[in-house]
Amino acid sequence: MDKKSCILIVDDERQNIKVLAELLRNHYKLMAAKNGEQALKATQGNILPDLILLDIVMPGIDGYEVCRRLKADERTKHIPVIFVTAVTEIEDAARGFQAGAVDFIQKPLNPVMAKARVDLHIKLHKTMAELKEALSQVKNLSGLLPICMYCKKIRDDTGYWNQIEAYIDNHSEAQFSHSICNECAKKYYPDIDIYDEESS
Repeated sequence: MDKKSCILIVDDERQNIKVLAELLRNHYKLMAAKNGEQALKATQGNILPDLILLDIVMPGIDGYEVCRRLKADERTKHIPVIFVTAVTEIEDAARGFQAGAVDFIQKPLNPVMAKARVDLHIKLHKTMAELKEALSQVKNLSGLLPICMYCKKIRDDTGYWNQIEAYIDNHSEAQFSHSICNECAKKYYPDIDIYDEESS
C-alpha cells in the first residue's frame, strides 16, 4: 500500500488550519505552521512535505516571500505550493505565480474544489518524482568512444576492451537483434541467396 503523502498547511488563523485539516486528514499526513518562519523551518527537517498549502497575508514573512525562498532552495524548489487566500485581485494572483505557486484555492473554501485541487497537484507531484527517478536510471551513451579500427572493440573508462555488443548493453537500454548486411552476406555466403539483390 502506498504511504500517505504529506501536506504542510501554513496559516496564521487556527480556524483556517482546522478547516483544511478536517477536509484532508483522512487522506493525507498533515503538518501545520502558523507563520512563514515556522513554514520555512518545517521544510528544513528530514521529512519534506509533498505539497504546501500557504496563506498569503501573515505577520512577519508573507506567503509570497515564503514561496520565493522555497523555490530558491535546492531541497524544496520541487515542492508544489498552492496559495489558500481571500485575495482576489488579478495582480495578486500574478504575483503568486511569479513567486512560484502552482495554483490558488479561494477562501472561503469550497470543500469539493479544494480537495480536487489538492488531489490533482499531489498526483502531478508523484508523477514528476517517478519520471525524475526513471530518467536518473536511464543510461546514456555520450562523448568520444575509443574503438579499435580492426576488431571494432570499444575501450571503456578502465582501459578494458569490450565487444561492441557488451559495451552498448552495459551503457544503454538498447537490445540487440543480430542480422547480416548485404555486403557480409555476399562475402561469407556467396553461394546462398540470402541477401537482397541490388538493382542494376
